[in-house]
Amino acid sequence: MAEKVIVIADSITVGELAEKLNLPVTDLIGELFKNGIVSTINQRIDFETASIIIEELGLKDVELERKSTTSLATRKVHELSDLAVTRPPIVAVMGHVDHGKTTLLDAILETKVAEGEAGGITQYISAYQTVRNGRSITLLDTPGHEAFAALRQHGAALTDVVIIVVAADDGVMPQTVEAIRFAQMANAKIVVAINKMDKEGANPGLVKGQLAEHGVIPDDKVWGGDVPMVEISAKARQGIDTLLDTVLLVADIEELRADIDTPAEGLVIESHMEVGRGSVVGLLVEQGMLKPGHFLVAGTAFGKVRTMLDFAGRTLKEAGPATPVTVTGFKELPQFGDAFVIVKSEKEARSLASIARIENEKNAASTNITGADLLKMMNQQHESQNLNVIVKADVQGSLTSVVNSLKIIDTQGEIKLNIIGSGVGNISENDIRLATGQDTIVYGFNVGMSTAVKQLANRDKVQVRTFNVIYKLLDDARESMEAILAPEIVETEIGKLTVKGIFRTLKDVVIAGGEVTSGKITAGVLARVKRGKEQIAEVEVINVQRQQQEAKEVFEGEMCGLSLKTNKKLLVEEGDKLELFTRELVKRTLK
Repeated sequence: MAEKVIVIADSITVGELAEKLNLPVTDLIGELFKNGIVSTINQRIDFETASIIIEELGLKDVELERKSTTSLATRKVHELSDLAVTRPPIVAVMGHVDHGKTTLLDAILETKVAEGEAGGITQYISAYQTVRNGRSITLLDTPGHEAFAALRQHGAALTDVVIIVVAADDGVMPQTVEAIRFAQMANAKIVVAINKMDKEGANPGLVKGQLAEHGVIPDDKVWGGDVPMVEISAKARQGIDTLLDTVLLVADIEELRADIDTPAEGLVIESHMEVGRGSVVGLLVEQGMLKPGHFLVAGTAFGKVRTMLDFAGRTLKEAGPATPVTVTGFKELPQFGDAFVIVKSEKEARSLASIARIENEKNAASTNITGADLLKMMNQQHESQNLNVIVKADVQGSLTSVVNSLKIIDTQGEIKLNIIGSGVGNISENDIRLATGQDTIVYGFNVGMSTAVKQLANRDKVQVRTFNVIYKLLDDARESMEAILAPEIVETEIGKLTVKGIFRTLKDVVIAGGEVTSGKITAGVLARVKRGKEQIAEVEVINVQRQQQEAKEVFEGEMCGLSLKTNKKLLVEEGDKLELFTRELVKRTLK
């Protein structure tokens, strides 16, 4: 029986959750990061993620309870009518980067998806459909790079079945484990595709053993578990039909059904702007029938379906449950992951979007910086430096991932990354004007800019950097922050000397003799002059002599003469100690 019940809404900031759990916020951020979720103190996480993290932290005396809410974004559990029909399974393809997720989709769809992707890494969720033995299967290709954890989380939440792709020659990796957790969190069934069986060193037995360690037990006679595992080679197109048959078998056991004679509902899986088309939004219908002319509300956005296409760009007259579609007609871009609903009129759609906007503003108020954070920032403000950036991306999901990843770059509080603007679409003149005079970098991810914008950026000396692979963008941002990071002062002790005599004292130079008691002495080093425990001066050794001959180095146990340069008349006495050291500025890097 839990001793403590914490009631939260559908989402909560990391800082608020840490406070409710009486935990240091750094512990919570660290646990989230270990689970592949980059976060900051003021970032919101959903109820399911909070539940998983509490379980991972081993807080058995804490129970989360969801606060009742009327938010449109909440996914509903629908009561099926007697008229409900069998629907296609929604299948997410997940796993570690480079293990072959997109190549598998390529094999299933006979496309060349992988070749067109920057760095061979999926950058956003893409939805497709295939047909096997007359039955449709909806496929979601989810990113594998660690920066896209939030996208993968939505991918699992959309899903009935998760195909976890594991390379037979590489085994279970961190993002494999993460995919397992997300699938379990979404109560989705798991099918494992042991890929790259054509490669030398393929070891499916090792993969099965590693998966069993994470609670994914193979359903073969040896293991006696309940998770189907299919050995395939996506590159050689081997085992693909068996994998699809296995997915359909799992779907049959689940008896997936949905109503079609009801207003359509579903989720936004992508959104971006296109010249000539306006807002282009990818939707996944969960129930009901979506048609052109329907009025839609998704979060704070609303509109009327103007055009509707399938994943291959073909015009659709209607789209039923588990169908991915691309629509135009939204007045503004909805956020990816938003739930959408159909309403009767534009007036009703506008009203619901307005209510959602007010609700969002209330939630945003709770993410404001705390008084303690503000005080800490004020105390550090004189020490810190800023890097201002503007981020533009091709689609909403990519923008979210880039912004979240930039926020997590750790500079030990010395440099503050300010994202002063962000948005979906090509880099515009407004972006350049916003950056002008603020020493701001404009980052573009999978976007371009016109000749006029380039000329304006050159004229106003605004740095514009475009990338199509996210980790290259993050590396550039890290290097830019390192460039303005204050260098570290490093002092290295090299020796000690006891003054045995004073030969001459001038205005800013003392000529003395002494014995090196440890280490060595060379010209060009610095020295602290100590008398007893008190330091009376800091000087520079400008010359060293041994037996009246200039010496490069004098070592422990040897006598020498030396000239000490100071910025004032210094009375060095016999018996004073010199602590010899070097001091240099070392360029720092972000760990």
